[in-house]
Amino acid sequence: MRPLYLIRHPRPAGAEACCYGRLDLPLAEPASHSLPRVRARLPASFQVWSSPLRRCLELALALDPLARQHPGLQELDFGDWEGRAWDDIGAPALDAWAADVTGHTPPGGESARQLLQRVQAALAEVLAASQGALALVTHAGVIRALVAQALELAGPDWLRIRPAYGQVVALDWDGQALQVPAATRRELGL
Repeated sequence: MRPLYLIRHPRPAGAEACCYGRLDLPLAEPASHSLPRVRARLPASFQVWSSPLRRCLELALALDPLARQHPGLQELDFGDWEGRAWDDIGAPALDAWAADVTGHTPPGGESARQLLQRVQAALAEVLAASQGALALVTHAGVIRALVAQALELAGPDWLRIRPAYGQVVALDWDGQALQVPAATRRELGL
């Protein structure tokens, strides 16, 4: 088994006010504030890969100045919804999304199913380009998609996976697929 640690970025500034995925929001406080809590959950030796969005990259570089980036680790692309207040998007559009969590595509964006395909391809590349334990600093949508896929959850159940800002989600790669340890299931309330 190869340890894989999915780390959600710290809280970004302005996150409460709008829909954001690819929107490159700055962190609300320095990445160094999250560093002790994150490091405590990681092994002594690991390689760091990150989404290129600064809310992830700042923490990744604090963990390892040689952290590598992969664009496939970015959050869901909300397209025309990016940066808009949730109220401005409107209940009908949000209801349509909630009715088909994995298949609905925001205008000009991508669906959660498309996100999963992108992230699976990125993970395969990262696994092939590295050895040993991996720490991936990424986003809630990426973590949600990988955990849901590993547990074979149906679309509506994806929303039960709610990693907190700065949370470390420990998984294992068995050479074929991701495994979700019982302790991780408990931490995520699954």
